[in-house]
Amino acid sequence: MMEIYNKEKKTNCHIFGIHICVKEYRMFQENTSSSCLNVITTSTEDGTFQKKGHSARILSPEEAERLEKDQVLVSEFKQLKLEKEAQKNWDLFYKRNSTNFFKDRHWTTREFQELKACREKNALYSTERCKVFQCDLTKDDLLENIPADSVDVITLIFVLSAIHPDKMHLVLKNIYKVLKPGRCVLFRDYGLYDHAMLRFKSGSKLGENFYVRQDGTRSYFFTKEFLSQLFKAEGYEQVVNEYVQRETVNRKEDLCVPRVFLQGKFQKPFSKT
Repeated sequence: MMEIYNKEKKTNCHIFGIHICVKEYRMFQENTSSSCLNVITTSTEDGTFQKKGHSARILSPEEAERLEKDQVLVSEFKQLKLEKEAQKNWDLFYKRNSTNFFKDRHWTTREFQELKACREKNALYSTERCKVFQCDLTKDDLLENIPADSVDVITLIFVLSAIHPDKMHLVLKNIYKVLKPGRCVLFRDYGLYDHAMLRFKSGSKLGENFYVRQDGTRSYFFTKEFLSQLFKAEGYEQVVNEYVQRETVNRKEDLCVPRVFLQGKFQKPFSKT
């Protein structure tokens, strides 16, 4: 699913921005912890701290050993079946969790000032200024619904991790066509060694950093290097690309788990004259 925000009146076709959520193919989660070089540490509204930097989380010896042993991949037959049934599995997921799963974490405008500025100056979520349509970003041409070079900002927040790694470049190629030169894609998704990655049991691995849950939905865990290469290969310029590490505390169970996310901004370059 995709929301198109109109900068002008409803009758004007000028497009302001796109929020791509792959049918909200991810919860907005808060995050992480651990050792990280060249970090910036900040306090958040909930009183916890997060670290940003270019180094991945360092595993404990036990975690490293567990990942090293988990080398058996899901069979090719099952992987093809999962790819074919991906939409059905996500539809079932959201049917089960439509009212009791998602929470507004209020972090998007903290992390992406572009979105804060947008909300202050424009009624982005007014029904009179939104065009909503559903498409498969790996297959459907966005130009059928959006003019070329017309979008000011695109968010990919917990989207690409739900898509097979072999098809991620198709998404970036598709949104590139509608993004204005000089404007950015705002990215946030699961990072390497996130707690969710370490929780997968043996027999869940589909490929490098790619796993399947018990309900058939899949998740990829990004490295900074992979993400940079992915965007640059489609013509984007990297503005920001860093790990965000936080600790999520479950006070009821007295647990503190490390969350790792990758956050970035990638710009479509101005046309060369």
